[in-house]
Amino acid sequence: MSSRVNHFKATPALTKALVDVSTASHQTSIEAAIKHLIDIRVSQLNGCAFCLDMHVKQARLDGERELRIHHVPVWRESPLFSAREKAALALAEAMTRIDEHGVSDALYREVQAHFSEVEIAEVSFAVATINAWNRLQIVSRMAPGSLDAAYGLDRADLK
Repeated sequence: MSSRVNHFKATPALTKALVDVSTASHQTSIEAAIKHLIDIRVSQLNGCAFCLDMHVKQARLDGERELRIHHVPVWRESPLFSAREKAALALAEAMTRIDEHGVSDALYREVQAHFSEVEIAEVSFAVATINAWNRLQIVSRMAPGSLDAAYGLDRADLK
């Protein structure tokens, strides 16, 4: 079987642009915990093993509790997430699983109850960015954990 495309090598300028957007997105006012939850949930929904592996490890390194990570797939029923976190996760799911109605007015009102206009834009960029990375990694089939040493994720000690 031939190897898959390596976007970093094949299109370095485009990949750098996406890295720059990711970096900027993670330097916004949104709490790190919410950004990690978005990265984890969207990667789960998209079936991106590489990104899910990476973002679980990053979340653990940033102090996220293991039980909360296990509860991400059932965030609606879980008492471990705040209303603000649940609003972000709901928006992340709606933006990832876009249907013919888009993001409903009811969901948008719920998000507005917890986030300012700037924060909604910041959350939206976080969701859009992880969706882009998921799609690129799904095409390339990068092995989960293959870049742990390069990104310092081996410190998470999750094997």
